[in-house]
Amino acid sequence: MRLPKWTQHDTRWMLSLFGTSVGAGILFLPINIGSGGFWSLVIMALLAGPMTFWAHRGLARFVLSSSFSDADFTDVVEEHFGSRYGRLISALYFLSIFPILLIYGVGLTNTVDSFIVHQIGWQAPSRVLLSGGLVFLMITVMLAGEKAMLKAFEVIVYPLAFILAGISIYLIPSWHIPNLNFSQSITEFSSSLWLSIPVVVFAFSYTPVVSGFVNAQRRQYGDHAHRKSETILKRTSMMLITFVLFFVFSCVLSLSPEQLQHAKMDNVSVLSYLANVKDSHFIMLLGPLIAFIAITSSFLGHFMGARESFNGIVAKQTSLPLKTIDKIGVVIMFFSIWFAAVMNPSILGMMEALSGPVIAMILFIMPMLAVYRIESLKMYRGKISTWFILLMGSLAVAAIIFSLV
Repeated sequence: MRLPKWTQHDTRWMLSLFGTSVGAGILFLPINIGSGGFWSLVIMALLAGPMTFWAHRGLARFVLSSSFSDADFTDVVEEHFGSRYGRLISALYFLSIFPILLIYGVGLTNTVDSFIVHQIGWQAPSRVLLSGGLVFLMITVMLAGEKAMLKAFEVIVYPLAFILAGISIYLIPSWHIPNLNFSQSITEFSSSLWLSIPVVVFAFSYTPVVSGFVNAQRRQYGDHAHRKSETILKRTSMMLITFVLFFVFSCVLSLSPEQLQHAKMDNVSVLSYLANVKDSHFIMLLGPLIAFIAITSSFLGHFMGARESFNGIVAKQTSLPLKTIDKIGVVIMFFSIWFAAVMNPSILGMMEALSGPVIAMILFIMPMLAVYRIESLKMYRGKISTWFILLMGSLAVAAIIFSLV
């Protein structure tokens, strides 16, 4: 059967997936990967493409393997792994997304507050009112429906991609020839490479929105949903790799290894560090704008995933109507995110680290194990992509646990 032509619907979903992935983490990605040395950066750049595409394709195939045409992630895990394990996986999935949503609520408030004070020169607004207004605005976009959400992504992501490309090009004159010699021992190099895997996994992840994306393709394309989903995922991965890696290499080639290590110790974003060392007003002005756009786009995608998983979990535990559950979930998440944004906690890095292992297991490990459990996925058994993603997922989880311990 001939695959339907590419449409505006496909473009908007590609931008939504891209926007969910490119969150605040991109501002730390050049430092986290680049500080391990140039060759470590090159190897991770080569691995990033297949890791991103094959992992999300595996998760999409897993969701599409359900015998029910409208099944979301929580429905599929319960169908294939049974009620007990299905509900446990669904709960972990929600708990892996929700802390990140809180992080973005805090980050969004801090970014806008800083812009108002330092760039505009106004007095700092009430944090309670500012955070409440921002969170309310973001959630209102999601409540307006799928079309409004996709349109919002379309408006947000184009400037984001344009600015990322602009800064990458702006930095080209300051590029230097990297140190091509191995300055590390094999043990140090292997350790650096291993600990970089989780960074790549999460910097390019749009896990929370995959289930909603797949169901949208089911509604739009019916029997063509499998092939259409893979086509959109492939183009999304290509877009991510092109824009993000160009930005990463441009930043890394503009800084010395010593500067990258210094930035890592200071725990600042790459744009903040570049603005300081290069005295660039251009980067100082664009930094807050990139942070705002990146956090906003990723917030929308993560809220979609958290909302869907919350509804699925509660619906299986109670007899409440889905509309009532959805309203309760939205209210709970609104006040939780607002509270976190007002309190401005300092444990954000720990929360993100605790979310990490679950995301890696759900995106990389579980769909690949499902290939050997689910009859409808048996054609993917023994494939190189299956074993590659299973290996990368195992290494990512082990690296996160190792770094925490």
